[in-house]
Amino acid sequence: MRHVLSALVQNQPGVLSHVAGMLASRGFNIDSLAVGETEDPHLSRMTFVVTGDDAVLEQVRKQLEKIVTVVKVLDISSEDYVERDLMLIKVQAPPAKRFEILQVVEMFRGRVVDISLDSLMVEISGREGKIEAFIELMRPYGILELARTGRIALVRGTRSRIHEEED
Repeated sequence: MRHVLSALVQNQPGVLSHVAGMLASRGFNIDSLAVGETEDPHLSRMTFVVTGDDAVLEQVRKQLEKIVTVVKVLDISSEDYVERDLMLIKVQAPPAKRFEILQVVEMFRGRVVDISLDSLMVEISGREGKIEAFIELMRPYGILELARTGRIALVRGTRSRIHEEED
């Protein structure tokens, strides 16, 4: 089963390495990992997707919480949450094919962020399925390069689940 974990960690050097190392030492493959500063500049949010059964994942969550720089870890997979992935993709776009490609970009609510004589760079954000579908549609044109951020996610609503258990 795939789990989306959200962790608040202290914003300091080495935290990412420590957390990733702990997951790897337990035999977990990290399917996606994104880290960034939060509304509090002293904290970062790590969002990662891992695969495993509930019992093993609960043990990993407890191990993560033992790391001094980790403030809180939640498995938000069963929550009502919003997730997004961001991708930049550079595709071959000779003049004869450019209009077709631009129509697909528009249908996916993407944005052209760079253009050259024979290529386009497009920015797309959305759920993983949307990103994957866009990639498949671009393959016949020739993907030159691709970069993805990894998944970010927040639980819906006004309360912050990551803080509520501390109150």
